Amino acid sequence: MTFALFAVGGGLVLLTVLSRLRSARWWIRLADFPRMQIASGLVLVLVAHAALIGWVSRANALFGTALLLALTYQGWRIYPYTRFASKQVLGARPVGPGPDPRGLRILVSNVLMENRSSEGLLALVRDLDPDLVFAVETDDWWTRQLAVLDERFPYRLKQPQGNYYGLNFFSKLELRSPEVRFLVESDVPSVRTGVRLRSGDWIEFYGLHPRPPEVQADTETRDAEILIVGREIRADGRPSIVAGDLNDVAWSHTTRLFQRISGTLDPRRGRGTFNTFHARYPAFRWPLDHIFFEASFTLVRLARLPNIGSDHFPVFAEVHYEPAAEAVHETPEPDHADLREAEAKVVEGKEAAGAQAIP
Repeated sequence: MTFALFAVGGGLVLLTVLSRLRSARWWIRLADFPRMQIASGLVLVLVAHAALIGWVSRANALFGTALLLALTYQGWRIYPYTRFASKQVLGARPVGPGPDPRGLRILVSNVLMENRSSEGLLALVRDLDPDLVFAVETDDWWTRQLAVLDERFPYRLKQPQGNYYGLNFFSKLELRSPEVRFLVESDVPSVRTGVRLRSGDWIEFYGLHPRPPEVQADTETRDAEILIVGREIRADGRPSIVAGDLNDVAWSHTTRLFQRISGTLDPRRGRGTFNTFHARYPAFRWPLDHIFFEASFTLVRLARLPNIGSDHFPVFAEVHYEPAAEAVHETPEPDHADLREAEAKVVEGKEAAGAQAIP
């Protein structure tokens, strides 16, 4: 029993240490994801350690201290995404009866390319009546199924692909300069477009789905794509929204760096984790699908939606464009080290993508 506790506890402490490293190696970056599971495991090992072994010997005391330090660190990273923390995004004020001219309703869904049941997503679109729909992992089959939305959404961008990185973007609202872009990798598209609200105000929308960390696939290209968009938002200065499956968790260093570089806010902070992956395994879930926006938006509603047969739950957000909120929100700001790190990561990502493209 003692050996098992030391082995499990030591593994959890090691994962905690790995998550602090800035390496882009896939086997290190995977430690970012299961923070809640690691924290739960640390609690169980601590309880078993206290009940079965105690703190009498120096080795046991050091082991228990390591567990406590690891748990404290994991808790510190998770805490902002609990209801006990302060909200990073203000709730929207009531705007009176009738449609909100400065409101925007967004539905984001990773459909899972092999999923051959489109009715779940189509039903959500009918029920929630979003203004924007951003669906990823859409191949030719999914693009044909979602074509029934064309009549309802007169503005569209479609990039079906059979490599898990296809996308379909639908909008009820007028678009300006809509484009499908390949920011880092030639087979990983993203969306950028202006969107005209019913009030006449223009905002920018970015839809992303970069490559995840996986065996023999490190995170240089993912990090570069996220940070390129972050730098564009800061340079552009327009009210902006970023949405999609970023294949990164809310509490990772890269995502927090993106927020500082872009100045965007996370509506989950102070409201909950809204874990979206993995839809089939409740014990192994973390927040992988995101909707960030800069400080001129307030939040009406944020929801994780029912399972549509994918390995991701869809996400829905209703926001209100309120320029006066910029003066009230506490906007993340980068320091010189952040700017240098972002520049280095973009260079590394482009170099990695170039190396992968060489036969």
